[in-house]
Amino acid sequence: MRERPIRTPLTLRAYGRLTALLGPAAPLLARSRLKRGKEDPERVQERRGFATEDRPPGRLIWLHGASVGELLSIIPLVERLQARDVTVLVTTVTRTAAALAARRLPAGAIHQFMPWDVPVFIERFLNHWQPDLAIFAESELWPNLILRTTARGTPLIRSFRGWQRVPRSIKALFSRFELCLMQTVDDARRVEALGAPRVSTTGNLKFDVPAPEAEPEPAMALAGAIGRRPVFLAASTHPGEDEIVLEAHRMMAPRLSNLLTIIAPRHPERGDAISALAEAAGLQACQRSRGELPKSRHAVYVADTLGEMGLFYRAAPVAFLGGSLIRHGGQTPIEPGKLGAAILHGPHVFNFAAVYAALAENQAARQVADAGELASAALLLLTDQRERLRQREAAGDTVASLGGALERTLAAIEPYFLSLAVRGG
Repeated sequence: MRERPIRTPLTLRAYGRLTALLGPAAPLLARSRLKRGKEDPERVQERRGFATEDRPPGRLIWLHGASVGELLSIIPLVERLQARDVTVLVTTVTRTAAALAARRLPAGAIHQFMPWDVPVFIERFLNHWQPDLAIFAESELWPNLILRTTARGTPLIRSFRGWQRVPRSIKALFSRFELCLMQTVDDARRVEALGAPRVSTTGNLKFDVPAPEAEPEPAMALAGAIGRRPVFLAASTHPGEDEIVLEAHRMMAPRLSNLLTIIAPRHPERGDAISALAEAAGLQACQRSRGELPKSRHAVYVADTLGEMGLFYRAAPVAFLGGSLIRHGGQTPIEPGKLGAAILHGPHVFNFAAVYAALAENQAARQVADAGELASAALLLLTDQRERLRQREAAGDTVASLGGALERTLAAIEPYFLSLAVRGG
């Protein structure tokens, strides 16, 4: 919808030449990542821009969400765009996101891994897919990807939070974006100052993602195994937090007969280690990845599987959100807010600062600092039904009030969509 910037700064040209030299080393990188389980052996060629699916005829819109959170945020947008009779290509970076895409993307959407930011790989990818419009939902800036995509006249739209790591040379990349869709007014102002020609504040797409589902049979089986036991969930925990959760369990257990604590690590491969920690603390544990359900003798249930958080949030009336007792930045409270869990979290929630601020303002979540405070807050919510229901309702109302980003995003990109319709006849 506008002419592309002609001048490319020397630093970006140097980046392009340097990354071009990495092309011959790609097989070595691929082998290394395959050994570490970082790549899918059947699809690793996608990292070099080799497509594993054909491009359908007609208009194609490319959506990119790097990891699980970004992917989930764009799924409702995928569905709405498909209703406009276009093909949607979705790219992700991580294997975890790819596995989720296989389960959650609507029929007809195509998934590929994002190619590495090497000029020849990007060109190969673009030559095959020939996207009519590109929409990215992540904070990283990949210079070759941006420069090569926009050089073809493909409109590039970005939906992301603020950008902090901005050397002066990177400002040139912002001028390449047709439109930046920002979550907050402050983010919009910062990006405008960096040279983005068009900026719109649309909010966070994650608020419009439907609550995660739970398959009926597994839900019934877990509910039957739990029975009438009190249940406390520690969701998306990171190393260093599991010990705190286990200590909180030991503090609560004398007051709550047959308490069951579910620990769902952010990275399920840590399941064995968490189970060992529980056993070392004198708490019998079992693991979902082994097909086990908690029995009365089990104090800890390690939920080390993917794609089942909807099941665990529904099973537990109180949930602690991990990544917040360490300096990771916290995990999103949107899902538990939608599913009616009373929310607890640590002090480090800068990844979702605005959301947690809104929850705090409405007294819809409780902050804790250590095992003692975690045990005290969880015990109160598990034993005081009235306070638990109040906090759950406040969280649900807060999350609902922050929605609407999907409709604002669709309105913002409508002119570009109409332009595609004109070009496509």
